[in-house]
Amino acid sequence: MSTKSRRASNSNVTDFEDFFQGWLVRQEQLRSTLRTVGTHTDEDLRDLIAHVLAHYQQYYEEKSRIANHDVSLVFSPPWFSCFEQSFFWIAGFKPGLAFRIVSASVSDMSEEQVERMDRLRAETKEEERRLENEMARIQESVAAPPIVEITRRGDNPLVDGAYDEMEAAVEALRGEMEVVVGHADMLRTRTAERVVEILSPQQNIKFFAAVTELQLKIRVWGWQIEGESRRCPDVCTM
Repeated sequence: MSTKSRRASNSNVTDFEDFFQGWLVRQEQLRSTLRTVGTHTDEDLRDLIAHVLAHYQQYYEEKSRIANHDVSLVFSPPWFSCFEQSFFWIAGFKPGLAFRIVSASVSDMSEEQVERMDRLRAETKEEERRLENEMARIQESVAAPPIVEITRRGDNPLVDGAYDEMEAAVEALRGEMEVVVGHADMLRTRTAERVVEILSPQQNIKFFAAVTELQLKIRVWGWQIEGESRRCPDVCTM
């Protein structure tokens, strides 16, 4: 990577980390609002729920930009601790986690709601499996030609176009990974939106209060474990 490219990469990371710190401040404010919301009309609660969804959508939009710049950053993000990353599935929380949070935080669902939630859970699990298979295929392709063949030949990267060949293969892999991350983020977003459709406004407040509480606690625990370090000492398992 050239000096100019490294500077651009560092600038992109810094910009995202600045955004993320501000996003976390707003996340904390949302948590406080969700935990202390009193008696409101359903319309007021729906406005708050829409605000929460927009908050998360903003994160995914910024994440998409950084992934477009360098997808490897979202698989080993320096703005998350290794402990946080241990919960990750394709560069983010697994969509199915939403159903576990619903079960733990919402105890007054009707029979119809339970049935609809079960159907959505099954659909989401199937989509998760499809994306896992796609990710496995991409990972396996790393051990397939042309990358392995170039490495096996031991070509001088400055001779016979080996460098260009390797660069093209790596870029193709990055492109495929970016697509899978985008689909995973869409599944996360779509799952949350459909959960919101099933739950009542009051139930959604409980759900999102539990979501924000869990995410912020995991973050606090992660950085407590790692002290003041802003970089993982080892490669994190994603």
